[in-house]
Amino acid sequence: MNQTVFIGRPLGPLDNPTKMLRDLVCSGKLSFLMEAHDGLSAAIVKQAGFKGLWASGLSISSALGYRDANEASWTEVVDAVERMVDASGLPILVDGESGFGNFNNARLLATKLLQHGAAGVCLEDKAFPKRNSFVGNRHPLVDIDEFSGRLRAVKDTTGNDLVLVARIEALIAGYGLDEALRRADAYADAGADAILIHSRKTDADEIMAFAKEWQKLPIVIVPTKYYRTPVSAYRDAGISTVIWANHAMRAAVAGMRAVCARIAAEESVAGVEPEVATLEDVFGLLRYDELASAEDRYLPKHL
Repeated sequence: MNQTVFIGRPLGPLDNPTKMLRDLVCSGKLSFLMEAHDGLSAAIVKQAGFKGLWASGLSISSALGYRDANEASWTEVVDAVERMVDASGLPILVDGESGFGNFNNARLLATKLLQHGAAGVCLEDKAFPKRNSFVGNRHPLVDIDEFSGRLRAVKDTTGNDLVLVARIEALIAGYGLDEALRRADAYADAGADAILIHSRKTDADEIMAFAKEWQKLPIVIVPTKYYRTPVSAYRDAGISTVIWANHAMRAAVAGMRAVCARIAAEESVAGVEPEVATLEDVFGLLRYDELASAEDRYLPKHL
């Protein structure tokens, strides 16, 4: 049973995070998942009103000081996801990279993510180790049958307790629409619940062409590069879910860089104090008030 108990916080157990995520992805209404990479960012995403999270491989790797090239281990990813589950109380779709190896690594990853509160995992059809889709031109894909085996292994291991999204990198690797469609058919047959089609172009033309040709399963997209496309176009194309994939991490980088540079130059924090979150804001975000109430309930009065 996929439930998460939030120790010491009043968020309560998620009734069924997998169902919540499945309802978002399969509702027939365009939904949005916002990136988070640690407990703090997950709590902020929750506060902003999003209904689900994307645990970004790029962002988790960056927060850990690694490159998005499978330098972070799957255990580090699972640990980060657990913190995000605890801090947000939202269903989380996890960027499972290419499964961190073969079918056995993929099903182990999925099992551990399920045990730690994740609602879904997204696997991409690249060879291991993979690199970020927007870096360089070397993006070898695995054989369709081999990747389909990874998907079947995850599905056989987790059943319907975990939403399984198959991510197609054929457009990233330069193979074109026909190959993307061929892979989508195979991955649907292998048990995927949804298809993520990815593109590095600055317009959404090839994404829209895919959506026009293929609607067998919900379609998920990541408009990091084609961000100028209006959301209405995705609705008209029957897209299921949009992932804002790395913007919390990038905002954090820009904000921290600006504040640190100013403090270094001014040798003072007086100038930046009005521009950063107050300590009270941080305390409220992470529910320090609940801790105070718990102390009143559980600690002897004389302590």
